[in-house]
Amino acid sequence: MKKFAALVIALLLPLGSAQTSELAAYQMPRTQVVPIKDAKTDRHYEVYVKLPESYSEDTGKLFPVIYTTDAVWHMDLLSGTAEFLMPDAILVGISWQKDATKEIDDTRPHVSRFRDYSMILHENPDIQAKYKMGQASNHLTFIRDDVVQYIEANYRTAPGKKAYLGYSMGGSFGAYILLAKPDTFNHYILGSPAFDQRDIEYLTDMPATRDGTNTHVFVSIGEQEETKMGVTKSFMSLLQRQTDKGLSHTDLQIIGDSDHMTAVPETFMRGIKWLSKLTAE
Repeated sequence: MKKFAALVIALLLPLGSAQTSELAAYQMPRTQVVPIKDAKTDRHYEVYVKLPESYSEDTGKLFPVIYTTDAVWHMDLLSGTAEFLMPDAILVGISWQKDATKEIDDTRPHVSRFRDYSMILHENPDIQAKYKMGQASNHLTFIRDDVVQYIEANYRTAPGKKAYLGYSMGGSFGAYILLAKPDTFNHYILGSPAFDQRDIEYLTDMPATRDGTNTHVFVSIGEQEETKMGVTKSFMSLLQRQTDKGLSHTDLQIIGDSDHMTAVPETFMRGIKWLSKLTAE
């Protein structure tokens, strides 16, 4: 019996190895990968565009668009959430810089987010020299002039229905966009923004740029993110002072029994549910 079992295992092992090596990588349906270059800095990125199932069925229809940063981390969850709550949305994921290791001595694929999403220089000069932080303004120009213009030139997008979803550093970067160039998007979902007190002071001191354009903001934080609760509430107070200038926002959405990591799924669910009601109007 033991010899028979050993023979079966021996026969199956090569078969299993061959099948594994021949398996195709999974590709998200109706999704296109578009190489895109930052015209100002000559840095290379990718944009992942997922079209709704109805996109090819009604060729005259215009669609709301949800843009997200940290695309490798976010597109799966955003796709699954939108499939049920906003099935007619175009999803656009913006990648990290593809060739960042040429500029930053760090092999992590997401290393460019420290530079691109941060609005101020790091206090530690060694960290600043390595990661070149504080280039949110450059990345915002890339998103406005290269990414959004490409999407609007090549896809049927609905005017007034552009949304941004960012989490952690992507959330604080979204707060920067909201206050620096509020007309970039109409709706902002800012999940657990990675603020510190210096960020809040920077945002508070930014010159007013609002022109009365209606902008809607959703902000969340995990209940257990105690060290970030104070600065996030300070940001909510900053938003409150702009409500007479065309800005509206949710109450701070506290995700119960969650920390910075475990608050992610419910943040997406609540945020997209909130957004679906706004874009349906």
